[in-house]
Amino acid sequence: MRRIADPAFTERTRVIPLLHEPSGLPLDVVLAGPGLEDQFFDRVQRRGIEGVDIRLVSPEDLIVMKVLAGRPKDVDDVVAVAAAYRRTLDTQYIERTLTTLEAALAQSDLLPLFRLALTKIR
Repeated sequence: MRRIADPAFTERTRVIPLLHEPSGLPLDVVLAGPGLEDQFFDRVQRRGIEGVDIRLVSPEDLIVMKVLAGRPKDVDDVVAVAAAYRRTLDTQYIERTLTTLEAALAQSDLLPLFRLALTKIR
């Protein structure tokens, strides 16, 4: 079931917000485009969950996506993901990717946002 019925929302954000009715779990399906998402697909991690092979975005790429979104909830998610993967997180990869994005988007707020989130888990 869709949580937001407005097709303009999906067109604008490339996100389909769904709800798994039996569990009440919200799920966002993000529609990929060329470029950065291709890099994310190359880094997908496979996990077996109850006998089903699932492909998941890497924690690093999820953090990049969340930093790009930049909403308060996304920043909270960055802190949670960084804390959960504290020992294995490739922060250099995240910083390189965010630096490249800042240059491409003529922004200077992505890397500071990530670094601020990291201070909340230390």
